[in-house]
Amino acid sequence: MINEPSYLPQEYGWIEVICGGMFSGKTEELIRRARRAQIAGQKVLVIKPTVDNRYSSSDVVSHDKSTIPSLVVKTVDEIIEKSENFRVICIDEAQFFSNNLLNIVNELANNNRRVIIAGLDMDYEGKPFGPMPYLLAIAEFVTKLHAICTKSGMLASYSQRVIDSDRQVLVGEYDAYEPRARHCFTAGIDKKSKKH
Repeated sequence: MINEPSYLPQEYGWIEVICGGMFSGKTEELIRRARRAQIAGQKVLVIKPTVDNRYSSSDVVSHDKSTIPSLVVKTVDEIIEKSENFRVICIDEAQFFSNNLLNIVNELANNNRRVIIAGLDMDYEGKPFGPMPYLLAIAEFVTKLHAICTKSGMLASYSQRVIDSDRQVLVGEYDAYEPRARHCFTAGIDKKSKKH
Protein backbone atom coordinates (compact mmCIF):
# COMPACT_ATOMS: atom_id res chain seq x y z
CA MET A 1 0.00 0.00 0.00
CA ILE A 2 1.21 3.48 -0.88
CA ASN A 3 1.01 5.76 2.15
CA GLU A 4 0.42 9.11 0.44
CA PRO A 5 -1.46 11.97 2.08
CA SER A 6 -4.62 13.18 0.46
CA TYR A 7 -7.03 15.99 1.16
CA LEU A 8 -4.65 17.79 3.52
CA PRO A 9 -4.98 21.57 3.67
CA GLN A 10 -2.32 23.41 1.70
CA GLU A 11 -1.63 25.88 4.48
CA TYR A 12 0.26 23.15 6.37
CA GLY A 13 3.53 21.44 5.62
CA TRP A 14 4.66 17.87 6.12
CA ILE A 15 7.34 15.33 5.16
CA GLU A 16 6.85 12.17 3.11
CA VAL A 17 9.60 9.57 2.74
CA ILE A 18 9.65 6.90 0.04
CA CYS A 19 12.29 4.29 0.86
CA GLY A 20 13.39 0.78 -0.10
CA GLY A 21 16.21 -1.04 -1.82
CA MET A 22 17.55 -0.68 -5.35
CA PHE A 23 15.03 -1.26 -8.16
CA SER A 24 11.98 -0.96 -5.88
CA GLY A 25 10.42 2.01 -7.70
CA LYS A 26 11.31 4.85 -5.30
CA THR A 27 12.14 7.40 -8.00
CA GLU A 28 9.16 6.33 -10.08
CA GLU A 29 6.89 6.97 -7.09
CA LEU A 30 8.53 10.36 -6.42
CA ILE A 31 7.93 11.34 -10.06
CA ARG A 32 4.30 10.16 -9.84
CA ARG A 33 3.64 12.30 -6.75
CA ALA A 34 5.41 15.31 -8.30
CA ARG A 35 3.29 15.06 -11.45
CA ARG A 36 0.06 14.75 -9.44
CA ALA A 37 0.98 17.92 -7.54
CA GLN A 38 1.65 19.69 -10.85
CA ILE A 39 -1.74 18.55 -12.18
CA ALA A 40 -3.26 20.05 -9.02
CA GLY A 41 -1.72 23.40 -9.98
CA GLN A 42 0.98 23.40 -7.32
CA LYS A 43 4.49 24.73 -7.98
CA VAL A 44 6.86 21.75 -7.75
CA LEU A 45 10.65 21.72 -7.46
CA VAL A 46 12.46 18.41 -8.01
CA ILE A 47 16.02 18.16 -6.67
CA LYS A 48 18.78 15.60 -7.04
CA PRO A 49 22.43 15.43 -5.91
CA THR A 50 25.26 15.89 -8.40
CA VAL A 51 26.57 12.40 -7.64
CA ASP A 52 23.57 10.79 -9.36
CA ASN A 53 24.29 11.17 -13.08
CA ARG A 54 23.46 7.61 -14.18
CA TYR A 55 20.80 8.45 -16.77
CA SER A 56 20.95 12.23 -16.96
CA SER A 57 23.06 15.04 -15.60
CA SER A 58 20.02 17.31 -15.28
CA ASP A 59 16.79 15.28 -14.93
CA VAL A 60 15.57 12.81 -12.34
CA VAL A 61 15.16 9.53 -14.22
CA SER A 62 13.76 6.26 -12.90
CA HIS A 63 15.05 2.82 -13.88
CA ASP A 64 12.02 2.45 -16.19
CA LYS A 65 13.05 5.73 -17.87
CA SER A 66 10.31 7.98 -16.45
CA THR A 67 11.79 11.45 -16.28
CA ILE A 68 11.13 14.85 -14.77
CA PRO A 69 13.24 18.03 -14.96
CA SER A 70 15.24 18.72 -11.81
CA LEU A 71 17.59 21.09 -10.10
CA VAL A 72 20.98 19.50 -9.44
CA VAL A 73 22.63 20.55 -6.16
CA LYS A 74 25.99 19.84 -4.58
CA THR A 75 24.99 20.53 -0.98
CA VAL A 76 21.79 20.66 1.06
CA ASP A 77 22.39 24.34 1.79
CA GLU A 78 21.34 25.17 -1.79
CA ILE A 79 17.89 23.65 -1.25
CA ILE A 80 16.44 26.41 0.96
CA GLU A 81 17.43 29.31 -1.29
CA LYS A 82 16.26 27.55 -4.48
CA SER A 83 12.89 26.41 -3.06
CA GLU A 84 11.53 29.77 -1.93
CA ASN A 85 8.73 30.02 -4.53
CA PHE A 86 7.64 26.37 -4.52
CA ARG A 87 4.86 24.59 -2.60
CA VAL A 88 6.14 21.03 -3.16
CA ILE A 89 9.82 20.10 -2.81
CA CYS A 90 10.85 16.65 -4.09
CA ILE A 91 14.30 15.32 -3.20
CA ASP A 92 15.61 12.17 -4.90
CA GLU A 93 18.54 10.01 -3.74
CA ALA A 94 18.44 11.61 -0.28
CA GLN A 95 20.89 9.07 1.13
CA PHE A 96 23.70 10.91 -0.71
CA PHE A 97 23.14 14.18 1.18
CA SER A 98 24.62 15.13 4.56
CA ASN A 99 22.70 14.77 7.82
CA ASN A 100 22.00 18.51 7.63
CA LEU A 101 19.20 17.51 5.26
CA LEU A 102 17.09 16.92 8.40
CA ASN A 103 17.30 20.59 9.37
CA ILE A 104 16.51 21.68 5.82
CA VAL A 105 13.42 19.50 5.36
CA ASN A 106 12.14 20.37 8.83
CA GLU A 107 12.49 24.07 8.01
CA LEU A 108 10.65 23.58 4.73
CA ALA A 109 7.81 21.60 6.35
CA ASN A 110 7.57 24.12 9.20
CA ASN A 111 7.16 26.81 6.52
CA ASN A 112 4.12 25.05 5.05
CA ARG A 113 5.86 23.10 2.29
CA ARG A 114 5.10 19.53 1.27
CA VAL A 115 8.45 17.73 1.18
CA ILE A 116 8.69 14.42 -0.70
CA ILE A 117 11.92 12.48 -0.22
CA ALA A 118 13.07 9.28 -1.94
CA GLY A 119 16.15 7.27 -1.02
CA LEU A 120 17.78 4.01 -0.09
CA ASP A 121 17.11 3.17 3.54
CA MET A 122 20.06 0.70 3.68
CA ASP A 123 23.49 0.54 2.06
CA TYR A 124 25.11 -2.52 0.46
CA GLU A 125 25.98 -3.88 3.93
CA GLY A 126 22.36 -3.70 5.10
CA LYS A 127 23.11 -0.74 7.40
CA PRO A 128 21.06 2.48 7.64
CA PHE A 129 22.23 4.84 4.90
CA GLY A 130 23.14 8.49 5.49
CA PRO A 131 20.33 10.72 6.77
CA MET A 132 17.59 8.25 5.77
CA PRO A 133 16.91 6.66 9.20
CA TYR A 134 16.49 10.11 10.73
CA LEU A 135 14.25 11.26 7.88
CA LEU A 136 12.08 8.18 8.41
CA ALA A 137 11.76 9.11 12.08
CA ILE A 138 10.58 12.69 11.47
CA ALA A 139 8.31 12.03 8.47
CA GLU A 140 4.54 12.16 8.79
CA PHE A 141 4.17 9.66 5.94
CA VAL A 142 6.48 6.72 5.15
CA THR A 143 6.22 4.36 2.19
CA LYS A 144 8.56 1.37 1.98
CA LEU A 145 8.72 -0.19 -1.46
CA HIS A 146 10.10 -3.59 -2.43
CA ALA A 147 11.80 -4.95 -5.51
CA ILE A 148 11.76 -8.61 -6.55
CA CYS A 149 14.70 -10.77 -5.40
CA THR A 150 16.84 -11.98 -8.30
CA LYS A 151 17.55 -15.24 -6.47
CA SER A 152 14.23 -16.29 -4.88
CA GLY A 153 11.56 -14.23 -6.65
CA MET A 154 10.30 -13.02 -3.25
CA LEU A 155 9.97 -9.40 -2.08
CA ALA A 156 13.39 -7.79 -1.79
CA SER A 157 14.34 -5.11 0.75
CA TYR A 158 18.12 -5.33 0.35
CA SER A 159 20.57 -4.10 -2.32
CA GLN A 160 23.21 -6.75 -2.95
CA ARG A 161 26.46 -5.37 -4.34
CA VAL A 162 27.87 -7.75 -6.93
CA ILE A 163 31.09 -5.96 -7.87
CA ASP A 164 34.27 -5.66 -5.88
CA SER A 165 34.24 -2.32 -4.04
CA ASP A 166 33.96 -1.48 -0.36
CA ARG A 167 33.06 2.21 -0.87
CA GLN A 168 29.73 3.06 0.74
CA VAL A 169 28.75 5.40 -2.09
CA LEU A 170 28.98 3.60 -5.42
CA VAL A 171 26.38 4.77 -7.90
CA GLY A 172 25.44 1.88 -10.15
CA GLU A 173 22.80 -0.16 -11.91
CA TYR A 174 22.20 -3.86 -12.51
CA ASP A 175 25.92 -4.16 -13.28
CA ALA A 176 26.69 -3.34 -9.64
CA TYR A 177 23.59 -4.29 -7.60
CA GLU A 178 20.83 -6.88 -7.42
CA PRO A 179 17.68 -6.76 -5.31
CA ARG A 180 17.65 -9.47 -2.65
CA ALA A 181 15.29 -10.87 -0.03
CA ARG A 182 16.62 -11.17 3.52
CA HIS A 183 17.46 -14.89 3.20
CA CYS A 184 19.36 -14.30 -0.08
CA PHE A 185 21.31 -11.23 1.05
CA THR A 186 24.93 -11.37 2.20
CA ALA A 187 26.31 -8.21 3.78
CA GLY A 188 29.03 -6.68 1.65
CA ILE A 189 30.04 -7.92 -1.77
CA ASP A 190 28.62 -11.08 -3.32
CA LYS A 191 31.54 -12.18 -5.50
CA LYS A 192 29.70 -15.33 -6.60
CA SER A 193 27.18 -13.20 -8.49
CA LYS A 194 29.84 -11.04 -10.12
CA LYS A 195 28.95 -10.27 -13.74
CA HIS A 196 31.48 -11.14 -16.45
